[in-house]
Amino acid sequence: MRRLTKKKALTLVKELDAFPKVPESYVESTASGGTVSLIAFTLMAVLAFLEFFVYRNTWMKYEYEVDKDFSSKLRINVDITVAMRCQYIGADVLDLAENMVASDGLKYEPVNFELSPEQRLWHMTLLHIQERLRVEHALQDLIFKAAIKGAPPIVITISPSHCVALACRIHGHMYVNKVAGNFHVTVGKSIPHPRGHAHLAALVSHDTYNFSHRIDQLSFGEVIPGIINPLDGTEKVSAESNHMFQYFITIVPTKLNTYKVSAETNQYSVTEQERVINHAAGSHGVSGIFMKYDISSLMVKVTEQHMPLWQFLVRLCGIIGGIFSTTGMLHSVVGFLIDVFCCRFQMGIYRPLKVNQ
Repeated sequence: MRRLTKKKALTLVKELDAFPKVPESYVESTASGGTVSLIAFTLMAVLAFLEFFVYRNTWMKYEYEVDKDFSSKLRINVDITVAMRCQYIGADVLDLAENMVASDGLKYEPVNFELSPEQRLWHMTLLHIQERLRVEHALQDLIFKAAIKGAPPIVITISPSHCVALACRIHGHMYVNKVAGNFHVTVGKSIPHPRGHAHLAALVSHDTYNFSHRIDQLSFGEVIPGIINPLDGTEKVSAESNHMFQYFITIVPTKLNTYKVSAETNQYSVTEQERVINHAAGSHGVSGIFMKYDISSLMVKVTEQHMPLWQFLVRLCGIIGGIFSTTGMLHSVVGFLIDVFCCRFQMGIYRPLKVNQ
């Protein structure tokens, strides 16, 4: 009884076979079939190889949410060279609440404003990258992928002992309140004031004014080597002594998560304006470099993503199965058309000729 039940079950399973075996005596191999099979296998191999490169590639996913962190401090990283002596200029931050932030983290280093040939080459390369970034926005994804965690690169400067130091390099970082503010470099050292702050500019001659400057770095938040900011490499040269340079910056908090780095930093966009100070012509103001920044209420989360393994296998099976089925159908259709054409051709040859009476 058990054997009969097993036999019926086996018979039922055989009837459900969707891949019946064809005896070899019924299979006929042809040159056209072999050619089509060779083309199909070659196409499968090429597409599978390309699909593997797609699987190895990664892409950046952007998400937006409200920034709920309002109690932390904002770090400002500065590296700017001004074409004036260090004793004539001062840099500080004044936030929206009229609070002056101490600039103890900034260092004043006498340097030469002109760059060496190697430095000039690097500066021109950086400007070229900035120009491409304004056109090809997808390059920013490559920069995010190349970012690494570690110490910032060491900037080599020209020692004042080998040349006349007529410029001042201001570099370092400051922690400010996470509100809008104004970082500026102007004439004279800053001193506290009941209504904010003031600069001792009365003792500096107007003939020494020269706010030509070069921004090697201006970033907000954690310093991430490999990230290029919009103002990095900016150089402004003024022929007038009384000149005001203004940069209006909008800071966007950013959480960056890649396979190399995970950090909380900031991106920013900037617009700029400059004008000559001439009180007689009605152009009033204070000579200097002013960077007015504001903080966006939205946060951007940038995450590097990768195609999962199961999706790669499904796509690979789709490629192999699709090509196999398509080439089989094409081979059958082409074979049928060839047989029809040959049959008609042979019928035309062997058709008896009519004899005219």
